[in-house]
Amino acid sequence: MARIKLTAGRVRDFSCETGKPQSFLWDTDAPGLAIRATANGAKSYVFQGKLNSASIRVTIGDVKSWDIETGDHDRPGAREQARKLQTLIDQGIDPRQAKAEQLAGVEAKRVEAGRKDLTVAELWKIYVEARRHKWSVRHQLDHDNIANIGGMAVKRGKKGQKKEPGSLATLLPLRLSGITKERVKAWLRDETARRPTQAALAFRLLRAFLNWCNDTPDYAGLAAADACSARMSKENIPKQKAKTDCLQREQLPAWFAAVGKIKNPTIAKYLQTLLLTGARREELAWMKWADVDFKWNSLTIHDKVEGERVIPLTPYVHALLTELHTINNTPPKLKKIRGKEVPQPKWKPSEWVFASRAAASGRLQEPSIQHRKACAAAGIEGMTLHGLRRSFGTLAEWVECPAGVAAQIMGHKPSATAEKHYRQRPLDLLRAWHTKIEAWILAEAEIEFSAEEKPANGVRRVK
Repeated sequence: MARIKLTAGRVRDFSCETGKPQSFLWDTDAPGLAIRATANGAKSYVFQGKLNSASIRVTIGDVKSWDIETGDHDRPGAREQARKLQTLIDQGIDPRQAKAEQLAGVEAKRVEAGRKDLTVAELWKIYVEARRHKWSVRHQLDHDNIANIGGMAVKRGKKGQKKEPGSLATLLPLRLSGITKERVKAWLRDETARRPTQAALAFRLLRAFLNWCNDTPDYAGLAAADACSARMSKENIPKQKAKTDCLQREQLPAWFAAVGKIKNPTIAKYLQTLLLTGARREELAWMKWADVDFKWNSLTIHDKVEGERVIPLTPYVHALLTELHTINNTPPKLKKIRGKEVPQPKWKPSEWVFASRAAASGRLQEPSIQHRKACAAAGIEGMTLHGLRRSFGTLAEWVECPAGVAAQIMGHKPSATAEKHYRQRPLDLLRAWHTKIEAWILAEAEIEFSAEEKPANGVRRVK
């Protein structure tokens, strides 16, 4: 191999020999250093040495970026870099491996810096998408609500009422690495003073989120492990009292009368069905026509305990749903402008039992507003939708219904060994008791109903 002391001029004038893919010019001062020129005109400094009798070649860099001697800003020149590489070989270190480890270290620092810059808002989105398929609709909505940043709600292209920021709104812009015990404690104290119930929910969801982050390798260790301790919730969140809202026997006439006056038939029938089945609000709202068996009088309800349960379709509820089914399968009337029919969007019946043409989901979203108005008109205070479920379980005792029967209809998990292993009630047995419960409630509500007559609206009140 030709060797010559490399200078800036010789480096500049050296080129690849004609007919060859590449040519080398080796340095005499640093024996392993050379210029490599290729047929396409590229030139770079390379170093070649031997480690364990094997040749090793390492590219130092382009001649335009490296000087042969000391470079700019005290950066070593190509000759000095070649000597460093030779020193590594003399120590039995492969320069290529050392360079790879150096690059890996730089990349690790870059990734770690990027991890530390991740905000709660960014990771919250990742967390929700990763876990959404495991959650109920209500649980999903809770996560969306507490992470709401506020602002104007938009409906049908128009600005609506201003939405209040969710409980986590102040924490969302922060880096996850900034979520410490002290920061969470200050946030929880302020939120509890404003809205204690929402603060308790937000704290539980935040704790689950941080646990997920610490269990996920990509985000582990960013937040303090004790950021949401159990002691913190005990010290800062007031203990909630068990809710006791429940329709009393004497309140049934007023409640049914007020609900019957709700102009939206879907909401009116939803609320009555909710009371008479003891179902959870979202279980009923998510029910589809495919879950209703009018022939064998049964309802399939998708619950959060067993996945699904089949309960009787009692006569009065049968009448309510029959009317909804008729409404659902009736095409809307064509609009006329100046005597001419206006083409309407393609129509088809809804798959939802409690459908809503106005909702983006196509199903009933928020019946609580109309229910509160009805309860106010009836003089009943504090009655919630879940209170109707509680009412079913309580009123069932008036007909001396076995607790296990009511629990099975409502979808409660069996709580005793006998219920878990020795009670396998067929649908007909549930129907016998469920029909009895419904008939008693209707009688106390002063509603006369005959399954045989099947009146058009399913309801005939007795004055």
